Amino acid sequence: MNLKTVTKRSGHTVAYNRQKIVNAIAGANADCKNPMTEKDVEEVASQVEWDIQDRENIGVEEIQDIVEQELMKYDFYDVAKKYITYRARHAERREAQKHLMSTYSQIFFGDAKDSDLRRDNANINTDAPMGAMLKLGAEGAKHFVDNYVLDEEFHQADSENWIHIHDKDFSLITFNCCQIDLLKLFHGGFSTGHGFLREPNSIRAYASLACIAIQSNQNDMFGGQSINAFDIAMAEGVRKSFHKAVWDEAYKSMAYRFGFQHLVDEAAFRAALKKHLSFENCHYTESAEDPDAAKSIETIARALDAVMREDLAHPIADADTTAPTIYQLACADVVEETHQAMEALIHNFNTLHSRAGAQVPFSSINYGLDTTSEGRLATREVLNAIWSGLGNGETPIFPISVFQIKAGINYNPGDPNYDLFQQACKTSAKRLFPNFVNVDAPYNLQYYKPGNYNSAVATMGCRTRVVSNVNGPEEFGSRGNFSFTTINLPKLAIEAHKKFPKDQEKEIAYFYDLFDKYIDISKRYLEARYDIIAHKKAMNFPFLMGQHVWMDSEKLNPEDEIAPVLKHCSISIGFCGLAECLKELTGKHHGESEASQKLGLAIIGHLRQRTDEFTEETHMNWSTFGTPAESTAGQFQRANQKAYGKIPGVTDRPYMTNSSHVPVYYPIKAIDKIRIEAPYHALENAGHIAYIELDGDTTKNVKAFESVVRAMHDANMGYFSVNHPVDRDPVCGYTGLIENECPHCHRKEVEKGTFVIPRQKA
Repeated sequence: MNLKTVTKRSGHTVAYNRQKIVNAIAGANADCKNPMTEKDVEEVASQVEWDIQDRENIGVEEIQDIVEQELMKYDFYDVAKKYITYRARHAERREAQKHLMSTYSQIFFGDAKDSDLRRDNANINTDAPMGAMLKLGAEGAKHFVDNYVLDEEFHQADSENWIHIHDKDFSLITFNCCQIDLLKLFHGGFSTGHGFLREPNSIRAYASLACIAIQSNQNDMFGGQSINAFDIAMAEGVRKSFHKAVWDEAYKSMAYRFGFQHLVDEAAFRAALKKHLSFENCHYTESAEDPDAAKSIETIARALDAVMREDLAHPIADADTTAPTIYQLACADVVEETHQAMEALIHNFNTLHSRAGAQVPFSSINYGLDTTSEGRLATREVLNAIWSGLGNGETPIFPISVFQIKAGINYNPGDPNYDLFQQACKTSAKRLFPNFVNVDAPYNLQYYKPGNYNSAVATMGCRTRVVSNVNGPEEFGSRGNFSFTTINLPKLAIEAHKKFPKDQEKEIAYFYDLFDKYIDISKRYLEARYDIIAHKKAMNFPFLMGQHVWMDSEKLNPEDEIAPVLKHCSISIGFCGLAECLKELTGKHHGESEASQKLGLAIIGHLRQRTDEFTEETHMNWSTFGTPAESTAGQFQRANQKAYGKIPGVTDRPYMTNSSHVPVYYPIKAIDKIRIEAPYHALENAGHIAYIELDGDTTKNVKAFESVVRAMHDANMGYFSVNHPVDRDPVCGYTGLIENECPHCHRKEVEKGTFVIPRQKA
């Protein structure tokens, strides 16, 4: 045999090796229903050698062509088909490898401002070294999953943009997000893996450790982190700070009177005062008129008199006149400390990093329901901190601040926290945050139990909502979403219209056939992904499971698999582009036509029906998601444009409309937009959001702003926000409405040559 060498696709020449032909045929033969015998494999390999024996050199592609021909010549059609598929798959992998190298080149040598790839996550700075390293790892992981892990039906559905598999780079490692119950975490202290942190004993410590909790949990998960009862947790810190303030002010009062040299040291004084002072009857209050203020002063007076007379042998006759000053100073101290703690919290959330310094954690806090003086103080001061902004007045992006609305607590005049609701509206009118979540919406109210803070609806800032639970308590705290996929609704509609362009009944029926197909594929994919993560061990999640953040994780040992507790998560199937889908099916989107609105509700209702059926079938918490698909909306649209061209109202814009929203470009009254979008929230039990756009400076008409929030609440929307113009001067950092001149530094937009100093949107 003359054949000595084979030229590979790279152009390199290697020695001829018969065994590689045998191995390739055997690989294709392995999964066939009618397999070849070993003798058959050897005979085909020999025939291939016979065909090429007179050549001194041959290309690898030519060898593979001959293998296919010989397999079919000997009637091994099943094996030939598998071999052809094998070749195609490996060709795809080679192309994917080239794409990965091109991607790496962009990351190494590109600039984030010029690259979609490097700007797809706003809270990762891919121009920084650690951000670039995170992106390199992410793209490599996606490549591995696409080419070596995903089943063919999942890979095809995702690569052809029928569905989008989210966070593919983490799919073999971890799951999505969690609502952190801070009180559960803080009681007894916790560890971040590099040392144990004692239970916090002041509002400063509570606020600081809240940031650390978010940062640490982010390192165990790929999605955002949220605190579901922020005000209730912070209230405990306020109480502890108030206790300390009373002890401190009482000691200073006596030290000023008798002199430090004639008084025991502060620790001994505090120990003596603790024996006599019961904080069951001594609380921080917001005003001297509060009946609890008088009780608190009386309690301090009695304790102070007892300490000085019985313990320190320095009896005083005026404890009842000294106590009011001690109490007032202690209250002032705790207000100032809480103010500083909340300012620090807002600054910390926007500067701390996770994942080796590569990412600012996507953080959210939910608050507004605590009616105690301590909880109200925490809420008021976090709103004040958001109002003040960051160092140069910038609007803080994190945490995503969510005000929980509940009639009887904060919604109506006369409710104990109504003033805080008004402050939330005023703050949001300036800063865009807080957003609002509606405890009173029937699908949220059914879970609400007064006195159980984990039963009040709380959301991730992105909109993720997790509550129903077929495997345990139906609560928001200590739970989160596992993962989700998103279905490209306009693509289904375009395919249906292509197949039945003149018969709408058949067109819609075929649309539902396709919809069901990709719902089922999404389910199978998420089940396969879940099965991988369920076999991970508790020690793989040192904070989430090791510090008992996740529901029931305290029942696990480090070597235990997490399957018994992972079952508390939700698993979601989402969608994108309902408006464009309806436009293709009916000629109008749901903002334009009642008939389209009816069909839109039927489409999303069908998805909800299917996920409810999956819950019954699998005893897992399946749900329907109005996906937060900002980047996916662009990806899907570009893919649809490439496949179908620019279809008016369907594929002719850079992005398709997110989830079930009425298109932002469509002129519509706020009240009509609310009426149309509200019914979808009841169907989207995995999460939803509504946005209303207002023009002008909303800080000048907070009443109008509040009326819009009320309209959304009264329409039973679940989670909503009011958007309005917010400009930012990139030089001085002023945030607000800027006309032609910055009100802070009086800088005007100037043009000099080709250099323009832009005014940026916050």
